[in-house]
Amino acid sequence: MLDENSIRSFREKHLSPSLSLSYVEPLHIIRGGGQYLYEANGKQYLDAVNNIQHVGHCHPKVVEAAHRQYKRLNTNTRYLDESIVNYAKALTDKLPPGLDVCFFTNSGSEANDLALRIARHFTQSKETIVLDGAYHGNLSSLIEISPYKHGGPGGEGAPNFVNTISMPDSYRGKYRGEKSTIGYVQEVVEAIEKIHQKNKRVSAFITEALMGCGGQLVLPEGFLKQSFELVRNAGGLCISDEVQIGFGRMGNHFWGFQTEDVIPDIVTMGKSMGNGHPLSAVVTTKKIADNFNNGMEYFNSFGGNPVSCAVGQTVLDVIEEENLQNNALDVGTYLLDQLKVLKSKHEIIGDVQGRGLFIGVELIRDLESLTPATEEANTIVNQMKDSGILISSDGPDHNVLKIKPPIIFTRENADTLVVNLAAIINELSKD
Repeated sequence: MLDENSIRSFREKHLSPSLSLSYVEPLHIIRGGGQYLYEANGKQYLDAVNNIQHVGHCHPKVVEAAHRQYKRLNTNTRYLDESIVNYAKALTDKLPPGLDVCFFTNSGSEANDLALRIARHFTQSKETIVLDGAYHGNLSSLIEISPYKHGGPGGEGAPNFVNTISMPDSYRGKYRGEKSTIGYVQEVVEAIEKIHQKNKRVSAFITEALMGCGGQLVLPEGFLKQSFELVRNAGGLCISDEVQIGFGRMGNHFWGFQTEDVIPDIVTMGKSMGNGHPLSAVVTTKKIADNFNNGMEYFNSFGGNPVSCAVGQTVLDVIEEENLQNNALDVGTYLLDQLKVLKSKHEIIGDVQGRGLFIGVELIRDLESLTPATEEANTIVNQMKDSGILISSDGPDHNVLKIKPPIIFTRENADTLVVNLAAIINELSKD
């Protein structure tokens, strides 16, 4: 086994310098199991941030399913195979009626890129409405519609067909409080009007129902429902990006968009879908899928292969068999409550938001200016790591502690997280 210095040296020589490492002192992780990761020196870490390993690291049933299918067959989708059709049916059974047609891909980025292609073909327009602070993937087409990237370091800004709505943050955003919905919805109205003034039509409104890189942000009540109606009335399609928040993580619903009482035209999914295996999908209506069938075949060498479908089906089965959606609701509610108690004791915690096991703790320096406590967030993330608990920070100002563990997380795990977080904040308060 290579030592850490050798690994770092090889990374510097052979890997892109734009690929970062987590934490001031990076971890050399060699093994995972359940909600835990293990360093080369044997130290155990409670993983409270890896939402990709949705049902736990190295879940034995998922590992076995991949191994079993790999021994039998793994090929492309140009042959009749029951695994892909059975999985497509199982997946669409989890969605509202009408969302019946699947395109299988390998990553959330691939899924969102394909969703844009489908929407642009259907509407014959590229005019896209997005939320500021949003991130939808690493392909060029998605950097263009991701303000989190094109508006950040190294970014070149949005192209002229991308129409950006202020991040709908009712705590520290442009419009605040209970009536913030009105202000953000009005920006959607104005974006549509601007598109029409260019003699264009709306193509798509793409959004997460609960923003990830925006800081685990819960949208103002009614914003998404009203925005979907406006976009549809303007002839556009509504795309729900479920890459981070789907598959029962919300607890009270299987999909994030259901928490906002909307039904999208296109749904994209990935990350947790394969529990670490590269698997993603686009699901849409038959009408939209038929429109996309214009003579140019959509083919993906690996998307929907038998191994991926076996893994995806097993993830669905495990969520059901182990009652993990209900666990996300129970443990997530408990953890949110405990964090809100912590907030009542410490002014540095400005807000606690989230649903299920997708939670953000926003840190501020004072209650009046709401100045983001970015440095403090970074300090806490690294000290939590030293205490054996892995979280990270996010949001446009990187002042939101991000908590999104495997959904097998327990109340005892939640207690461990909160106790350690409280101790670290107490120490910071003394400085």
